[in-house]
Amino acid sequence: MKNSNRKKSVASHFRFQLKPIYFNRKRIIYSLLASIALLCTTQVPAIAKIPAPSTTIPSQSIPIAQKGDRLQQGKTFYDAGQYAEAVNVLQQALQDYRAKNDTLKQALALSNLSLTYQQLGAWTEAKQAIDESLKLLGYAAEKTPDPRLSCTGAQQCAPTDSRNQEVLAQALDIQARLQLLTGEAETAIETWGRSAALYTQVGNKAGEIRSQINSVQALRAMGLYSRALTKSTEINKSLGNTPASLTKAVSLRSLGEVLQQVGDLEQSRKTLQESLQIAQSLPSAPETAATLLSLGNTVSAQGDTDAALDYYQQAEKSAPTTNIKLQAQLNQLQLLSQTQPDSAARELIPQIETQLAQLPPSRATVYAHINFADSLMKLGSREQGAESREKRAEGAEEQESRGATTNNQQPITNYQLPTTQEIAQVLATAVQQARSLKDPRAEAYALGSLGGLYEQVGQLAEAKKLTQQALLITQSIDAPDIAYSWQWQLGRLLKAEKDNQGAIAAYADAVKTLQSLRNDLVSINPTVQFSFRESVEPVYRQFVGLLLQDDGTQPSQENLNQARTVFESLKAAELVDFFRAACLDTQPTQIDRVDPQAAVIYPVILEDRLEVIVSLPKQPLRHYATALPRTQVESAIDQLRQNLVIRYSQDFLTLSQQVYDWLIRPAAADIENSGVKTLVFVLDISLQKLPMAALHDGKQFLVQKYSVALTPSLELLQPQPLSRERLRALTAGLTEPRGDYPALTNVALELNQIRSEVPGRELLNQNFTSTSLRNQIKSLPFSIVHIASHAQFGSQADQTYILAWDGPINVKQLDELLRVREPSSNLERPNAIELLVLSGCRTVAGDRRAALGMAGVAVRAGARSTLATLWYVSDAATVPLMSQFYQELSTAEMTKAEALRRAQLALLQNPRYRHPVYWAPYVLVGNWL
Repeated sequence: MKNSNRKKSVASHFRFQLKPIYFNRKRIIYSLLASIALLCTTQVPAIAKIPAPSTTIPSQSIPIAQKGDRLQQGKTFYDAGQYAEAVNVLQQALQDYRAKNDTLKQALALSNLSLTYQQLGAWTEAKQAIDESLKLLGYAAEKTPDPRLSCTGAQQCAPTDSRNQEVLAQALDIQARLQLLTGEAETAIETWGRSAALYTQVGNKAGEIRSQINSVQALRAMGLYSRALTKSTEINKSLGNTPASLTKAVSLRSLGEVLQQVGDLEQSRKTLQESLQIAQSLPSAPETAATLLSLGNTVSAQGDTDAALDYYQQAEKSAPTTNIKLQAQLNQLQLLSQTQPDSAARELIPQIETQLAQLPPSRATVYAHINFADSLMKLGSREQGAESREKRAEGAEEQESRGATTNNQQPITNYQLPTTQEIAQVLATAVQQARSLKDPRAEAYALGSLGGLYEQVGQLAEAKKLTQQALLITQSIDAPDIAYSWQWQLGRLLKAEKDNQGAIAAYADAVKTLQSLRNDLVSINPTVQFSFRESVEPVYRQFVGLLLQDDGTQPSQENLNQARTVFESLKAAELVDFFRAACLDTQPTQIDRVDPQAAVIYPVILEDRLEVIVSLPKQPLRHYATALPRTQVESAIDQLRQNLVIRYSQDFLTLSQQVYDWLIRPAAADIENSGVKTLVFVLDISLQKLPMAALHDGKQFLVQKYSVALTPSLELLQPQPLSRERLRALTAGLTEPRGDYPALTNVALELNQIRSEVPGRELLNQNFTSTSLRNQIKSLPFSIVHIASHAQFGSQADQTYILAWDGPINVKQLDELLRVREPSSNLERPNAIELLVLSGCRTVAGDRRAALGMAGVAVRAGARSTLATLWYVSDAATVPLMSQFYQELSTAEMTKAEALRRAQLALLQNPRYRHPVYWAPYVLVGNWL
């Protein structure tokens, strides 16, 4: 860019040979956004002052600094952001206190100097000042292994006087902040623990909470979001109903930020709004700006771009410090860069550039550079016409396209977008600063991002070198949450070099790293709607594509097995992302051992083709592919789904046969010859909205030949047949309208028919509440839970629910309700629910991830199998289907999949219900035995 302060030597260090072209791949770095936000908004300790004496302190204790005292003058300058003036005054104060041999005030002046030096980025001076302060206070960290400062040996490691202890607590608070800012997050947590312990000893609740909150920020900086959420929740519980205060506002903001990172967006928004209300009532401009920034992040994650921009703009206007103002502008630019460039985005660029040049080096500054470069790359990728981009970058035509319009809008500003070489300079500066800070985590981010830039402009050798450097650093500091990105990047680079074996190894490392992160998968990227699809899912898909790529020969059995395993892992990872929690126990399952009469079909939609792997009992894996763009495959899937729900129309047949040709026909003869009776589909996410039973071979539907079942993954299967001896059903339903939901007039008849086939208990209308459901499940050993009510599957767990009399029960609450039985070895009181039936549900139309709700219910609800529907079904048709299903189910040796097949065939043979709209939406998910 055009800033004269930029150091050219940094660019030359990386041997730039970049053509001035523009980044054209959408790359999201949400983890950097989160890291910058937490470092910019960590609760900074106010410049320390001598604490007020408590009632237990002798009267000769040192008083609070009086007006006119140099410490107070330094505090005034510090609060005004005049850090250089604060340093001068505090240095004078230090000299005065040394002349008076006033040890305590010397320690105060030094700790305040350290805090001020931190704001200036003078890390060496900051460390020297805080070390000297702690030494004067008699503190020796190596003598204090216990956070409560219980020292051993003759040497005293901390002062016993309560006033001195509070000064020491403040100094440790400041030391921990320095440690966090210079990349020592783990050490910072330990130091804040000691600070909090001292504050507790002297009864300073606000100081104790502040240190605990800051330790939460350090946990987040390390990617330990589960621990951060637990600790933050505990902090807020301890505050309880205390009056509004800055401490409470900051604590709520910290909790809201962690909730955002683990994906509980609605609760995050409520918590942050509560924090904002307190901050504005105080009033506190810094806390108000910080909370507005966090609110913007949360609503952005919810997909509400307009509201997010509004919050960011409010934060920018109210921010009293450069850090928060800059972060607000960076986040605005991130949002704007995802749309066509406009004047608002271009106007932000020089403002951000100027502020970046003024910031002292810190981890937050490093991440700000990377964030800025990422937005610039996205903006550049949207410039129209590669030729005009080249001309602008080379300076051949200074004014070309500067006044061009976008989407028929008003002419954009004439600010010239940076060239690729200038973007690389931003990243090179980030690398240099990270190295000067000795912050390996930030350095790894910067190096990997620079490698990504080289990758996109085709300089693969340099990209590979930088990526490998980033990987070495992440491995040396054990940072798997960022290592997977560079393993993935290395895999792409090796593939581009035609080194397939090396690429397979790199992709395998990336997937292995992701699997190791399953407990904290949400820590990789905090945004629910986009991060998984753009930053995690492609790793798995590209790896499957690499293993199955067409090089003129069929993939080896080793590659086919590995591709199947990777796809299974993707299915499990999708559900972890859906629940935003590691709630799944997985183990590889051999299909021959589960059901020797079942075939498993794995369709995988890749960018340029549809791949299918077929597993037949006691046979090698089969594989075939159809060369079609992903968009064409998904368009056909969407059209088939739409046509299936149009009654009396036969337009679905052509598309149904087409999808059959893709998925089944190449293996149809082998499947038939193998003698299998059940087809089990592990479906890619786009295909999960289709009923496989309705696929048509030109003569008959698939269900007329085979039982059909779905499973999210064989790794998640609980292979155990239904026990007929203990067959007992708890049925629940609504017949009356509730709010916007209409009456289901045939539900009573449906439940009566079930009771005639299977013994059990019924909850109807007012008797069907979340509490009554819980109590019944807890008290009696039902093997089947059948719910006939309105229900919906959405793309997030809180959008997936069933309707009870007292309101919706979402999937997580349903999980809790169905798991209330205590573990027992008593065979007469089995704990697992064999089958959960939801007979009135639907998946959200047009939502690519909505079918995850169905799979999520199947896995999370504690039932071995789930029978649900893909769309709202005919109330009248449900009664005979369910009656037939339970009649078949009570027959010995009948699998659940076969019982459903026979019930569907009974409808299909009925002239009133032969159209797939009536019988096809019923799908069995999970254990089909």
